[in-house]
Formats: sequence, C-alpha cells, structure tokens
Amino acid sequence: MQLADAILTEFVHEMAITRRLLERAPDAEFAWAPHPRSMTLGRLATHIAEIPGWVGRIVTLPGFDLGGEQTPRTAPAAAEVLALFDAGVSLARQALTPLSDETLLGSWRLTKRGQLVLELPRIGMVRMLLLNHLIHHRGQLSVYLRLCNVPLPSIYGPSADQPM
Repeated sequence: MQLADAILTEFVHEMAITRRLLERAPDAEFAWAPHPRSMTLGRLATHIAEIPGWVGRIVTLPGFDLGGEQTPRTAPAAAEVLALFDAGVSLARQALTPLSDETLLGSWRLTKRGQLVLELPRIGMVRMLLLNHLIHHRGQLSVYLRLCNVPLPSIYGPSADQPM
C-alpha cells in the first residue's frame, strides 16, 4: 500500500462526516457567534469548506507564503458552503490519487512574509492542515450547531440526535 492510499482512505471517511455536519448549518444562523471573539457560524462553516482546497498547493508547490493581509471569506448560505466544500474535496482527491511516496515524503514549507512558520514532509502537512485542522474546526461547528438547537449527526458514533 502506498502512503497516498492510506491518506485517501481516511480522507474519504472524514469528508463524508464533515459534509453531513455542514449540511445542517442553518442559513438563518450564519451571523451567530457564541462569543464576540469567535468566528460566526457562517465564517466557520466557510473556513471548513475551504480546507480541502488547500491540498493541491501542498502536493504541487514547494511551499506557501501567508504574506499580506487576507480577508476571510464568508459564504452567504449553506448551499454555497456545500458547493465550495464539494469542489475542494473533488480537487483534493484528484491531487492525492496519483502521488508517489517520494512526493509525499518531500519537504513542504509554510512561511509568513518569508519567515518560516513550519516545515514538514508533505504527508505531515496533509494530515495537519487538511485532516487535523479540519477535524478541529468540525468539532467547533458541532458545538455551534448544538448551541443553535440543530440536531447533530453521528460523527464517530451515535449522537444524542442520531442514535445510529
């Protein structure tokens, strides 16, 4: 088994769970946030939807620079969040499918205005920035949805709302 096969197996599983959660994001609550310093529900859902689209950069470029101020995007509705997510998942799957172990073990650098933030093998960056980062924010979104009285889907097992 190649490294890409192992990542793809986990990727497919986690993206299906993530989509089920994103499907429940109510348009009417997109401006809601649990705290003034927290992202709004709409911004958080959009951020989650953007993450799979990062994979192409990780596997094809030597690195990425976070230079300059970036304005966070917030999709106006759940339908756009899902479309963004689905497009990113499709592109990520295409980018991961043909990868050799040599490519995945190659170094990738994240910098900010030229200063090194992090350098890891590509496979580590895919796990960290795609899977772990997305799962972290997915957990936040599940709390947001619960606080908005939205029934939660099963994630890794039954939820109070979906006993399996």
